[in-house]
Amino acid sequence: MALMITEECINCDVCEPECPNQAISMGDTIYVIDPNKCTECVGHFDEPQCVQVCPVECIPVNPDRIESKDQLMSKYLNLQQLARQPT
Repeated sequence: MALMITEECINCDVCEPECPNQAISMGDTIYVIDPNKCTECVGHFDEPQCVQVCPVECIPVNPDRIESKDQLMSKYLNLQQLARQPT
């Protein structure tokens, strides 16, 4: 499951630096989460860090990106492998 940020986002800037996968960035009007990078912090933490710090609770599971814990771990491992490759 990838997470998503809803329109209730107040652009408080607390979620972006908490994301260990750098999946959160500023969109046109609110922050957005790249579903290809979001592992819900699987591989890093027990709970999604952005959800933990969000003061308005605007970060639910993206219903279009339902993934199992095993799929999220696989995505995490792939992201780690890509990060280690020389550029």
